[in-house]
Amino acid sequence: MLDNMTLYPIADDVLIAPGGKVVIRTYGVGSAVGVSYRTWVTGVREHPRYWHWGHFEDAASGHRKVLEWLTGRGPQPVAA
Repeated sequence: MLDNMTLYPIADDVLIAPGGKVVIRTYGVGSAVGVSYRTWVTGVREHPRYWHWGHFEDAASGHRKVLEWLTGRGPQPVAA
């Protein structure tokens, strides 16, 4: 399965927080069916957080919304 997938990086950010770093990665995953977009956040206390996006534009703005949420400047985003 992984051999048939291609990753398309959209945005990567790292935040330094008390207790460690938080990594935010947004990318497209291409397969024979099409491209899906995802944002992963690792380094938060409970567990990794994950969002699905429908289109490239949603993924790019969703990445910014996740950053705003993590820095306390906005609400937790909802996947499009």
